[in-house]
Amino acid sequence: MQLFLDTAEIDLLGELAETGLVDGVTTNPSLIAKSGRNFLSTVAEIAELVAGPVSAEVAATDFPTMMLEGRKLAGIAPNVVVKLPLTLDGLRATREFAMEGISTNVTLCFSLPQALLAAKAGATYVSPFIGRLDDFGAEGGELINEIRAVYDQYDFDTEILAASIRNPAHVRAAALAGADCATLPPPVFRELVKHPLTTSGLKQFSEDWAATGQSIL
Repeated sequence: MQLFLDTAEIDLLGELAETGLVDGVTTNPSLIAKSGRNFLSTVAEIAELVAGPVSAEVAATDFPTMMLEGRKLAGIAPNVVVKLPLTLDGLRATREFAMEGISTNVTLCFSLPQALLAAKAGATYVSPFIGRLDDFGAEGGELINEIRAVYDQYDFDTEILAASIRNPAHVRAAALAGADCATLPPPVFRELVKHPLTTSGLKQFSEDWAATGQSIL
């Protein structure tokens, strides 16, 4: 499963990208607004920093303006993926972009019928929101299970990008359900490496090594 970072913080992204474990990035106007940076220049910087797909979301809600904004975003760099809302106008734009060879990420997916429509429109990615479904009393991991089963049954090419990830348990659920990718806030990405037994084991190894008085270097 590919791991994307859900952020617009350039310095933090650069630091985590150095691990070689970051496959791509997702952004949205809200994330970039929080960063206080210019939207277009930030997308350009991220696209240069990360070789993988970089989802950049349109701000428009109507089809004609989505098309204008999407083409402008796609023109920033070859790895920019146009992010569109799961509305009829958004799906119409998705279909048009697919015919133009522009990659898309259909976001704000909360149901199997929505995911089916995104795939039929030719979306490159669909983003089911696990955390928000959990907040609503539903089971986000189960939705990914359903989408995976239907996409496999009908041989859709659309990749499942698990979003609204709040904790490592969500990453586990997404992986077990067969998500192709997951997008994580940087703090959750850092948490993936942690386990109390790893911490205690490393402490014991370090103490035992120190007791030998030796040095590898």
